Amino acid sequence: MTTTTKPAAPVAAHPARRIGPGALALRQGRLEITQFLRSRESVVFTMGFPIIMILIFASIFDGTIGGGVKFTQYFITGMIATGLMTVSFQNLGIWIPIERDRGVLKRYRGTPMPKWVWFAGKVLMVVAIGVAETALLLVVAVALFDLDLPGTAGRWFTFGWVAVLGVTACTLCGIAISSLARTARSGSAVVTPVSLVLQFVSGVFFVFTDLPAWMQQVAALFPLKWMCQGLRAVFLPDSFGAQEPGGSFELGRVALVLALWCVIGLVLCLTTFRWTTKRDG
Repeated sequence: MTTTTKPAAPVAAHPARRIGPGALALRQGRLEITQFLRSRESVVFTMGFPIIMILIFASIFDGTIGGGVKFTQYFITGMIATGLMTVSFQNLGIWIPIERDRGVLKRYRGTPMPKWVWFAGKVLMVVAIGVAETALLLVVAVALFDLDLPGTAGRWFTFGWVAVLGVTACTLCGIAISSLARTARSGSAVVTPVSLVLQFVSGVFFVFTDLPAWMQQVAALFPLKWMCQGLRAVFLPDSFGAQEPGGSFELGRVALVLALWCVIGLVLCLTTFRWTTKRDG
C-alpha cells in the first residue's frame, strides 16, 4: 500500500514594507550625521574652530568697543554666524566633491531612492550639527565670558529666523559651489579661501565699521555680513544699532538679503549641480 503526500501549500510571501518618503529622509539624515561624526577632521574643524577662536580672541581683546559693549560680546555673535556658515557652506562645499569623486553620488542616482531624499539628508545633517554647535558656543560664551542671553521672546524669535534664513542660504550656496571643484582634493582649495575672506570682511574678527568702506560694500553683497548683523541685534543692546553702518540693525533688510540669497542659491543648485565628475560624463 502506497501513501501519497500532499505537496506543501505554498507559503504566502509577505509584501515588502514600503517606507514613506518622510522616513526615507530621516534615515538618510541619520546616515549623514553618522558619517559626519565618524570623520574626526570634520568634527574637530567644524565644531572646534569657532570655540578655539573665541578662546583666543576673547582672551586677547578684553576692552569695549563703544556703548559699554565688550569686544568679546561683539566677537561671539560673529563666531556664531561663522559656525553656522562652516557647518553648511564650507562643510558641504568640501565633502560633496569627495562623494562625487568616489562615485557615491553616481550610485545614489542609480538607485530607486528619490533624488530629493539625498538633499534632505544633507539638510538634516546641517540642521542637527548646526544646532549642536550653536548650543555649545552659547554654553562656552555664557560660562567663560558672561555672554548675556536674549531676555525676551522677540529676540529669541529674531535669533531663530536669522539662523534659519542664514543656514538655508549657506546650505544652498555650499551645494552650488561644490560643482566648481574638479576633484575631491580641490574642494577645500575652492571653498576655504572664500570662507576665510568672507569672515575677515564681514565683521567677524573686527568691528565691521572699522573696516575700509570698500570692504564693507563687498561684504554687504554676501550672506555672512547680514547674519552677523542680525545676530548683533539679538545679543547686543538696542542702543548699539546706532553704530551700525545704516544707523540701526536694519532687520528688515537682513531678512530681505538672506531671503534673496536663498533664492539665488536655489537657482544655482538647480542649474549647476552635478551627480558625476566631468570625466564620467
